[in-house]
Amino acid sequence: MKVLGLTGGIGSGKTTVANMFRELGVPVYIADDEAKKLMNSDPEVREQITSLFGEAAYNNGMLNRKLLASRVFSDKELLEKLNAIVHPAVGKHFEEWKKIQTGVYVIYEAAILFEKGGYRKCDKNLMITAPLEVKIARIMARDGSTRKEIQARMNNQWPDEKKAKMADFILSNIDLAETRREVRKIHQMMLNGA
Repeated sequence: MKVLGLTGGIGSGKTTVANMFRELGVPVYIADDEAKKLMNSDPEVREQITSLFGEAAYNNGMLNRKLLASRVFSDKELLEKLNAIVHPAVGKHFEEWKKIQTGVYVIYEAAILFEKGGYRKCDKNLMITAPLEVKIARIMARDGSTRKEIQARMNNQWPDEKKAKMADFILSNIDLAETRREVRKIHQMMLNGA
């Protein structure tokens, strides 16, 4: 089964595009969502996160995401250590998930697909882009983050120009009707063995 990697900077519209593929019947694996679940449910991951961040990493048995975000987005070394715990667990979980899917291909959606080398496990890679101010406005509307918080998160991702060199497909997600047309084209290419 082929894998189409789906990525893009925060606020580019990865989830919107992933849902368009889902509507076409393509199984979609959202790495960030699965990572959040694994950080709460996988005993080994929980133990390693607690060892790295201390007991405050979990409140009432649930990951203290606000604490972790405040620490890792201002400390690249700490972010790397967290990623070294979570990414292998997500990779293993994805492989298990993929085994039970049917169809010609699946989507593996990850915000830092290129940054962490995940693109190498994909047959093709699709990068979603949008203008900076559009991305910032989307994020502010979505989760009430401040411009400063958004910028801190963006600083931990590669710029679009760097990722574009590694992508097989680039989709500018500004107009939803046009985005949907492009998704259908890429879907057809994947079905035809792109």
